[in-house]
Amino acid sequence: MIRPLLISLIALAMFGCSEKSQSQADARVSGDVAPYKGAVNDPYVIKGWTAGNKTEWDTQMRERAQKQNEYVKVN
Repeated sequence: MIRPLLISLIALAMFGCSEKSQSQADARVSGDVAPYKGAVNDPYVIKGWTAGNKTEWDTQMRERAQKQNEYVKVN
C-alpha cells in the first residue's frame, strides 16, 4: 500500500522538475530596439504599417487604447 503511493509521489515530483525554464533570454523580443522600429518576422504587424514611423505607431497605439476603453464601448 505504501510502496505504490511512494512511487507515485516520486513520479509526480520528477514530472514537476522537468518543466522548461522561462528565462528572459528565451523571449522573442529582446527589447533593445525601440518598439516603433518593428520586429523581424512578426506575424502580428498590421498590413500597410511601415517600420520606423514613430508618428504612425503612436497613432495606432492610441487607436488601440480607445478600442479597449470600456467607457467608450458602453456609451
